[in-house]
Amino acid sequence: MPSFLAYPLEMLPYVVITILIAFTIHEWAHALTALAFGDDTAKNQGRLSLNPLVHVDLIGLLMIVIAGFGWAKPTPVNRYKLKKRRLGSICVSLAGPLSNLLLAFIATGIMMFLVKQYGYSDSIWLNFLGVFIQLNVVLFVFNLIPFPPLDGYQILTEFLPMRFRAKLQPIEQYAFLIFLIIALTPLYNLTIGPIFNFFIPAITQAMQHFFLFLFF
Repeated sequence: MPSFLAYPLEMLPYVVITILIAFTIHEWAHALTALAFGDDTAKNQGRLSLNPLVHVDLIGLLMIVIAGFGWAKPTPVNRYKLKKRRLGSICVSLAGPLSNLLLAFIATGIMMFLVKQYGYSDSIWLNFLGVFIQLNVVLFVFNLIPFPPLDGYQILTEFLPMRFRAKLQPIEQYAFLIFLIIALTPLYNLTIGPIFNFFIPAITQAMQHFFLFLFF
């Protein structure tokens, strides 16, 4: 495997296809939920679409391939146009991560059904579904971390008094730099790492156990 890639070369097609689907559904879910609460900003900018080219940021996609993390084009949301502004804002923020959890759940069901029908094997479909499930669960957990500009941070701020929000605003402009420092240094093992190490296996195993109970 080339040392500058975050994944084995043979996995890259699975990773790229998964990211194209996962990012597209994630951002589309934000746009659809915003429209349901009265904000047509994303729709007017052509973001209420299932076309990956509308949502995927090329640099963000390349960063996933090279560094193991990346980003899509943020869905524009005018939170002041939302009906029931606080509830709408929370639902819009939750929609993206929950869409990734739903994708992982559906893929787990398909994978366990194939296992029941054909048994475990080193097949292209099972390998792809394994990557698809893992990355969508990662996106679900990652986006709910309460750190700007992630969805979890948007949710958190809706529960904070205005004086605390004002104190956090100066940090937001340095958020990307802070995130790079955390993700690319040993700080990862003290911050994001433990969150991933606990929640990702727990969620993945819970979904597998559900379908084991259902199918077997």
